[in-house]
Amino acid sequence: MKIILLGPPGAGKGTQAKSISEAYCIPHISTGDIFRKNITEKTPLGVDAKGYMDRGQLVPDELTINLVTGRLESEDCKKGFLLDGFPRTVNQAEALDNFMNDKGNNIDTALLIEVPLSFILERMTGRRVCSDCGASYHIKFNPPKKEGKCDLCQGSLIQRKDDTLETVNERLDVYKKQTQPLVEYYKKSNILKTVDGTKTIDSVFEDIREILGAVNK
Repeated sequence: MKIILLGPPGAGKGTQAKSISEAYCIPHISTGDIFRKNITEKTPLGVDAKGYMDRGQLVPDELTINLVTGRLESEDCKKGFLLDGFPRTVNQAEALDNFMNDKGNNIDTALLIEVPLSFILERMTGRRVCSDCGASYHIKFNPPKKEGKCDLCQGSLIQRKDDTLETVNERLDVYKKQTQPLVEYYKKSNILKTVDGTKTIDSVFEDIREILGAVNK
């Protein structure tokens, strides 16, 4: 089963990706992991990618595509894979389709975890992390017993820079401008499936299993 996972930042993609990967015995492939691996191993593509990242520039589509398709050539991807964070643009999606077609294959499902932007703002800006042990909390959904203090080690709870209102809004703007067109792209291809990401983690995963079960019949 070959799956693309879509959704805005804060939609819970990482949590669901782990569950899907384990349930269907397919590798969870994220662009972040691919970049880190190639940079650590100092592959030619990794060296090129690091150069752009060190200059604070986006890694060009062509380089990203080559890194991801190179990973898809691996033995563990022959029975399927779950792509998370790729494609991010229609150009990348078209390149992925061309790669799959050349292999006589195709993407089975583009799975969209749909969450209202107002819900994401509340979810992400309310997150707090212990500065000592890294434990995670939420001021509304999972508050600590004592305000501002970690239940486990009594360390101070902080808001990460990524979770400030300004940063979250910037990330959502990028998503709407760059990644949202992918939803239309896969809708036209008739492989887009949508789940309600505002439900509990277990309920979302049950909906995903139902969708993937129907696709795999």
